[in-house]
Amino acid sequence: MAVAHGSRDPRAAATIEELLGLVRARAASRGLAGLAVGPAYLGHAPPSPGQVLAALPAGPVVVLPLLLTGAYHSKTDIPAALRAAAGPGGRLEISYGDPLGPHPLLVTALERRLAEAGVPAGDPGTSVVLAAAGSGDPRARAAVARLAARWRALRGWRDVVPAYASAALPSPTGAVSALLADGARRVAVASYLLAPGRFAALVSEQALAAGAAAVSAPLGAAPELADIVLSRYAAACAGRAAAAAARIA
Repeated sequence: MAVAHGSRDPRAAATIEELLGLVRARAASRGLAGLAVGPAYLGHAPPSPGQVLAALPAGPVVVLPLLLTGAYHSKTDIPAALRAAAGPGGRLEISYGDPLGPHPLLVTALERRLAEAGVPAGDPGTSVVLAAAGSGDPRARAAVARLAARWRALRGWRDVVPAYASAALPSPTGAVSALLADGARRVAVASYLLAPGRFAALVSEQALAAGAAAVSAPLGAAPELADIVLSRYAAACAGRAAAAAARIA
């Protein structure tokens, strides 16, 4: 079960379904044909985690947060939903995996989307705004800032700075304006978002109005994200196996 934030925009759920379809296809090519992969949403769209878990047969299930940072949702909301859904008796053996980020493949996925927007990777004349949804959790903001710093060091962009669509500063407007005022010849905005919706629209509108040359699409069904999901699944299964072995020992 892959748990996403959820959105009233139907394109968001369609994007998650497309990503999970790619996960199934890549799983099949790696000897995991028939792996049951399905979505759940924390809000704004069905099904909820509780609804999905209630419909599953007894046995093991891996729950993965389809979130780009380890913020409040992955640390609090999803575990609380799992506790409520698990109920008495231990009908389900739930293993909880890590969120999508941080992971090295996210940089590759971001560059894929920028290239589709006409921005070649590592142009030393281009400054990049890494635009995330935003969080009140300082650890989530720190994770976005670390990704921006690593990306600049890895590729040689003129600069890479974080920005947030909500809950934190700078906004996309502020980040783009500051880079242009600092002498950036070209500013591109990399949408560090999973799917279309309100935040993606806000990032694009603000960035373009502030003078950004390009805004990439959300990461969506990028093959790199499908590979991260499978990596998180494998790690969760390995953790469950290790815990079982420890109990036997």
